Amino acid sequence: MKIQRIALIGGSGFVGRHIARRLRNRGYRCRVITRHAHRHLDLKTTAELVEADPFDKDQLTAALGSCDAAIHLVGILNDGGKGSFRRLHVELVENVVTSCHDAKVVRLLHMSALNADQASGSSLYLRSKGEGENRAHTLGRPGLAVTSFRPSVIFGPDDSFLNRFATLLRIPGPLPLACPDARLSPVYVGDVATAFANALEDRRTFGRHYELCGPETYTLEQLVRFIAEHTGRHKLIVGLPDWASRLQASVLQFAPGKPFTPDNYQSLQTPSVCQEDGLAALGITPTSLQNAGVRFLSGTDKNQLRNARRRLSQR
Repeated sequence: MKIQRIALIGGSGFVGRHIARRLRNRGYRCRVITRHAHRHLDLKTTAELVEADPFDKDQLTAALGSCDAAIHLVGILNDGGKGSFRRLHVELVENVVTSCHDAKVVRLLHMSALNADQASGSSLYLRSKGEGENRAHTLGRPGLAVTSFRPSVIFGPDDSFLNRFATLLRIPGPLPLACPDARLSPVYVGDVATAFANALEDRRTFGRHYELCGPETYTLEQLVRFIAEHTGRHKLIVGLPDWASRLQASVLQFAPGKPFTPDNYQSLQTPSVCQEDGLAALGITPTSLQNAGVRFLSGTDKNQLRNARRRLSQR
């Protein structure tokens, strides 16, 4: 299979930007499909921007024209109501697969989530991600070779994990932390991007599901203390018992941005730890949070500073 042009659906987000850069550096031509191209002009140095509504089958099929492969990255952590988990994680996947068939795209890489399971996922988020992953593989046959990836929480410059807690640590007073004993194996965004790139033309990955984790496992409290240490925040962190964690989720789901919801609480009840080493299977040595995370949190990472300058230049 020879692939030259790749379309990214959800390519303007945190992970998509890293994947697009990695693919460009390997000589591929990338196309980012977005509903609002004018908001992402900084991507023009990396990829072609094509404006289309991915929920509109005709628009998406046209946008996929002349592409050999597609990468689907769209996902949300919080349900905005009116079945948005199902709409984004299942119905959109169905539309992507159908449009790939119609546009004669032969390869699809799909972003799922660790512990995604249609039947037994501990949260609506994980169940909907599992259903979408199943649909991608089932509807892809025949004619569309599908590979899916199941990462633990992804860290890197501009992520929504390390940076969210770094922001919370700036708020005066103690930090009440829900689910302090939840276990996670954070995976570096650069390793995730490499996993997508390595799998793209490798026939051995067709039909496979890859779990992606970093080399260390932490409790949530250990991670927050790590962030506090490397951002210079001297903060009292109070781990909440289970009843208080559930209470916090029931209250914060109504706060702006929904910082913590009952569904987030349910997701954290399942350890975000890999049972299989997907990175090793793809020939990747995982990057340690202890090494890379310090650069991001201290603001000394060159890529992070470069990205910030690019965003400012587009304002």
